Amino acid sequence: MIHPSSIIDPNAKISKDVVIGPYCIIGSDVELGSNTILHSHVNIKGNTKIGKNNEIFPFVSIGTPPQDLKYNGEKNSIIIGDNNKLREYVNINPGTSQGGTITKLGNNNLLMVYCHIAHDCNIGDNIVLANNVQVGGHVTIENNAIVGGSCAIHQFSRIGNLAMVGGMTGVLSDVIPYGLSLGNRNYLVGLNLIGLRRAKISNEDIKILQKFYDIVFCNHNFRSNIENLNVEIKENKYVKIIINFINSDKKRPISLPENIK
Repeated sequence: MIHPSSIIDPNAKISKDVVIGPYCIIGSDVELGSNTILHSHVNIKGNTKIGKNNEIFPFVSIGTPPQDLKYNGEKNSIIIGDNNKLREYVNINPGTSQGGTITKLGNNNLLMVYCHIAHDCNIGDNIVLANNVQVGGHVTIENNAIVGGSCAIHQFSRIGNLAMVGGMTGVLSDVIPYGLSLGNRNYLVGLNLIGLRRAKISNEDIKILQKFYDIVFCNHNFRSNIENLNVEIKENKYVKIIINFINSDKKRPISLPENIK
């Protein structure tokens, strides 16, 4: 069902069971998957592909040019998966040639009011971004992460799997998987124990993760401390995920506890 007040380019690919409310504007290279709902006043432009069962609330803007002075009109795109909820005033920009030209949002995510996803970001699955989260360019947020309201995430930062970032945090350094981070300039305060339990990770694995955290982040020599871990800890599958995260990208520093020596 398409409201007669909406403007839909005839070249747009709209599945038959999409609902488009009043005063929406859909561009020529947009693709909307089945059972997706646009409530009203939604603007979708550019080379934008949106999957199935998404719910997009009023005044969302997707696909307008990146807010990057280096952008020079190159072809770019946005790929959005299935079962996402994009609340009022969410803004998502496509990529640039410096970041692969694609901005991605996975499946089953909730982006609350006024969230901004900048160019070349890679946002995974089952993520919650609370109200007014501002995600800078080239940011990666891995699956199952939760980011509190009014957080600002510095470009090229990474937030790991099942990590949690407290509200009003300025994220300037990478947050390890399963980590809990907060502060005016973010620091690590421990593991996301509630998230680990909700994910049904065993108590034995959580204890090993806690040992890993206590040993590795006891001082600034965390990379050397990783090398000195015993086999039981180092070979744990969740510990391996954290170690791979630490070793895989060094564009931004790793978030560390505030008062370590």
